[in-house]
Amino acid sequence: MVKLSTRQQNSSPGLGARGIYVSLREQIVAGVYGHDGVLPSARALAVELGVSRTTVTSSYEQLAAEGFVVIRHGARPRVAIKIADGKSGEALHEAGEPHCLSAFGERLRSRAIPMRVPSKRLVADFRYGDMSASDFPTLAWRKAVNDAALRRPPKLFYDDPRGAIRLRAALQGYLWRARSIRCEVDEIVIVNGSQQGLDLCARLLLDEGDRFVIEDPCYPMARSIFEMTGAMAAPVEVDVEGVRADLLAEVDARLAYVTPSHQFPMGSVMSIGRRQQLLRWAEEKSAYIVEDDYDSEYRFDVNPVPPLRALGGASNVIYVGTVSKTLSPTLRIGYVVVPRELQEVFAHAKRLTDRHAPILEQEALATLLESGVYESHVRKARRHNARRRTALLDALEVEFQEAVRIEGAEAGLHVVAWFLDLSPAMAASFIERSSQLGVGIYSITPHYYGQGLDLKCLGLVMGYASLTEQQIDRGVKLLRNAYDGVL
Repeated sequence: MVKLSTRQQNSSPGLGARGIYVSLREQIVAGVYGHDGVLPSARALAVELGVSRTTVTSSYEQLAAEGFVVIRHGARPRVAIKIADGKSGEALHEAGEPHCLSAFGERLRSRAIPMRVPSKRLVADFRYGDMSASDFPTLAWRKAVNDAALRRPPKLFYDDPRGAIRLRAALQGYLWRARSIRCEVDEIVIVNGSQQGLDLCARLLLDEGDRFVIEDPCYPMARSIFEMTGAMAAPVEVDVEGVRADLLAEVDARLAYVTPSHQFPMGSVMSIGRRQQLLRWAEEKSAYIVEDDYDSEYRFDVNPVPPLRALGGASNVIYVGTVSKTLSPTLRIGYVVVPRELQEVFAHAKRLTDRHAPILEQEALATLLESGVYESHVRKARRHNARRRTALLDALEVEFQEAVRIEGAEAGLHVVAWFLDLSPAMAASFIERSSQLGVGIYSITPHYYGQGLDLKCLGLVMGYASLTEQQIDRGVKLLRNAYDGVL
């Protein structure tokens, strides 16, 4: 007799071939029918279950196709010998330690950065990287996507791995207008967010045992990407002028990863002197510089500083940009501007990775760039985030006064708040207490190569781009309560 689960018995409408198939498969794997045992005939089972014979026959045929039963004309189905012998992977598989991983896989398994799942229950989540859905230009984007979908090509095909020519041409003009970067269309590669751009750089430029320069503190996901190749980090201190390029003279490395326009997470802008030092070092060492210009569109108290790629002598600079901080991180659209000698190898690498980025979204973004809607949206988003920034700074001033020191507020979408009366060792209790009160906060410690062992006080990286001014004010008030609770 076929025993059905409660869920299957309660399913509606009626019991179908899928439900019968699942029940029989589970019983066969559990050994209910024994070694080489026979199952009911299709006619008998149909009568028992109150379904058509065709439905049961369909279930048996699926079981036979998957090797669970053997069907012979004029005979009842039999359990396959290999199933009865206990060789079913489904029956015997138990989760355990992975085996036979590559060196990359082992490094990733043992050193992967924990994934953070955003909580929907928080009053205010100061996580960096989140954006406000209300800022997204929904109507303009929908129209651009619809227009792209209606431009039906004569055939569907794999496109250029470097990306849609229309988008690359539009980006060429935008980069010149907005960032003073002169480049050829063929030097631009469209990627699935800046993260993929960094991954391509790592795999193409680093081998196991190589060294790479990384800012300290830094963007942990970039450091992790480069370390997963087996390369070794050469952390270099950051101060108010950006990365200490003057410390690089004795450093031999294949690559340097920097965020010169707005250092992440400290927020400093690299001085022109440091930029020139860095470019000279790269030329002398025949190294490449990976310049991450992740949120260059947001300037508040400082004038825009030209990126390294726009300076003379920057032929070995790989420029990485994204629309994650202007439109949405969910779009996964970024771009890499590579030196001419790297055009072909980046195109081949992109092709092997995923052929190319989704074309529909590329065409829609090209429409926004060509029409001027994108730059208009950026200006509007800059105004919104300037107000959020002011709200955060004012709230921190009111609630904490001299107990907090702020860094990196002149640009970007986050600040670093140093709580002068709290030690780094109190971070876990501060974060937990804040979470209990409905506030998400994030320590700066993981951004340091040595986990910030020399830090004198507790620092938080506080993003504000996803919050309203009211949420920011309420969140900081609750943060004050948490602060008082851990003092």
